[in-house]
Amino acid sequence: MILRFSSFILAALLLTTSLANSQPFIFTAIPDQNEAHLQERFNKIAGYLQNELEIEVRYIPVKSYAAAVTAFRNNQVQLAWFGGLSGVQARRLVPGSQAIAQGYEDQFFKTYLIAHSSTGIEKSAQFPKAIAGKSFTFGSKGSTSGRLMPEYHIRENLAKAPQKIFSKVGFSGDHSRTIALVQSGAYEVGAVNFKVWDKELAAGKVDPAKVAVIWETPTYPDYQWTVRNDVTARWGPDFKRRLTAALLAMKDPDLLASFPRQSFVKASNELYTPIADTAVAIGLIDAKK
Repeated sequence: MILRFSSFILAALLLTTSLANSQPFIFTAIPDQNEAHLQERFNKIAGYLQNELEIEVRYIPVKSYAAAVTAFRNNQVQLAWFGGLSGVQARRLVPGSQAIAQGYEDQFFKTYLIAHSSTGIEKSAQFPKAIAGKSFTFGSKGSTSGRLMPEYHIRENLAKAPQKIFSKVGFSGDHSRTIALVQSGAYEVGAVNFKVWDKELAAGKVDPAKVAVIWETPTYPDYQWTVRNDVTARWGPDFKRRLTAALLAMKDPDLLASFPRQSFVKASNELYTPIADTAVAIGLIDAKK
């Protein structure tokens, strides 16, 4: 009888382990560029992590920054490539979740203000106060580089909310669209992630005769990988360490170029305190949470 009971317990443990290992590890990313590019980019990362972690790994796209945060909160995804603000929001909603890695460049990220040539505004080290009265587009409403930081500097330098400064205010949804909208003249000025601008400029998708950078913000921390704390219950107590190690060990130039980043370095929740403080200062998140 004891032997049978022991055999039953062993079989149950093996079944539990098998079911845990059969569950895919799922991640997402904020939609800061067009969906086709994101799908190609992060499917490569899924393949890399699957090989490194020896479990099934899937990438699922989301339609908005808010949707990425919601998917993380609801445990539909266990890992996400967030911007600075969306990461802060997600970690507030899921206590114990951690920022574990960031791109080397994300330690000193920056936003470009870009303007259509018809404005006549030229690049300067000083904040371009001549943008007042122009039409202006941010990126996504939840974007650190496309909304949070540029709005902070606009308020600091022009002492008013954007709606009281510009003739029209828009939210393009992503950085690629911001560039396209300003280049076409649909908006006279916009705020864009410097990495996306540099990449699209190098790819020949930007016409310097129509649109140019007129100012850049001081640097700030931005994108990061954030993981839920409860992944250890499903994939083992060592899982976060192994996941972090895999991200930091990513050396394939093709994988890194898809971000684009030169490498990944360690991150922590504390690094993003300035982002949280800025979001509180302009009323995007509640100081009490």
